[in-house]
Amino acid sequence: MRREFSSRDELLAYLREQFPAAAARDNCISETAGGRKAAEKVLQKVDPPRYAKSRNFLNGAVTRLSPYLRYGVLTLAEVRDFVLNKVKNRDEATKLINELGWRDYWQRLYAQLGDEIWKDRESYKTGYSGEEYANSIPDDIAAGTTGLVCIDSFSRDLGEIGYLHNHARMWMAAYIVHWRRVRWQVGAKWFLEHLLDGDPASNNLSWQWVASTFSHKPYFFNRENLERYTEGVYCRQCPFYGHCDFEGSYEELEKRLFPKAQPFENRSGSQSWQRGKKGGRG
Repeated sequence: MRREFSSRDELLAYLREQFPAAAARDNCISETAGGRKAAEKVLQKVDPPRYAKSRNFLNGAVTRLSPYLRYGVLTLAEVRDFVLNKVKNRDEATKLINELGWRDYWQRLYAQLGDEIWKDRESYKTGYSGEEYANSIPDDIAAGTTGLVCIDSFSRDLGEIGYLHNHARMWMAAYIVHWRRVRWQVGAKWFLEHLLDGDPASNNLSWQWVASTFSHKPYFFNRENLERYTEGVYCRQCPFYGHCDFEGSYEELEKRLFPKAQPFENRSGSQSWQRGKKGGRG
């Protein structure tokens, strides 16, 4: 295959020509540029202190390094060393390096488990058995036609640009598993079909954390949580504002979503995916 092109447009035209079946199925092209030079440019823009303070917000200073880490264009050690050299106070790098550590943990777990990451690590803590979850993504979620502006926007971004902010991934996963009662494996596979940075280890084990098959309770959220970390960008234009599926306190949602489960606050156990601590019920 050709490796040299005069422009990105020429590269895209060549790829469409070489893979007509893929182009016919989905003609969307991510804006993320590949290659080592592109990765180094993105790395230079990383701001560890701002990342630590704002990463939970959809407009926060996230790194956007995940595609390059996924395919080995950058290594975790490279990013760690760059971050430590960039900050004056090492504490400013703690949060970002902690996230790199979790990525390394998932990879090591994947090396041990292999294809077992597709199987429930534990039973659901939701009051439902695995057999009570559906085996396919509902058409309205896949098409982005649920009517919920946030969910439909996440679905379109997934298909069109192949990227979702980590918080949006959690919200979408929780909606699919807990509100629509779909097996986490179905959602995990759907994500991997579209995410440019889709990594089986981080993806599957995070879905399991949301579902509660790799944690002591399920992750879920309410409208207040979503509105806060999106700064209301979806809620302001949603026709269901004030009476959407996510309205209510966590206690109210817990009773609504998991009527057969024991109260989660009475459960013991450590949290498996620390990133779930970000502003939600996790």
